[in-house]
Amino acid sequence: MDQRTFENLLRDEGYQQPVIVEREPNGRLGRHTHPFEAKALILNGWIAIETEGQTRVYQAGDTFHLAAEEAHSESYGPDGVRYLAGRR
Repeated sequence: MDQRTFENLLRDEGYQQPVIVEREPNGRLGRHTHPFEAKALILNGWIAIETEGQTRVYQAGDTFHLAAEEAHSESYGPDGVRYLAGRR
């Protein structure tokens, strides 16, 4: 998906203004939750997200969705990751 299409989708679905998130190369965030629902578009690099024992890898052009309070962990590739995220 391209960035313009994704931004329009977020707006149409009632998400707040999206923000750019950047994470360091080979980084990791342990199991945690967020008090908001999130939808993101990967711009550069990759992110692996583990939820309920399943790990999925998202690369440039991919989108991911996390429900509010959904427990997950994250890890990032050798180039880190940069993504556009909307919250609601």
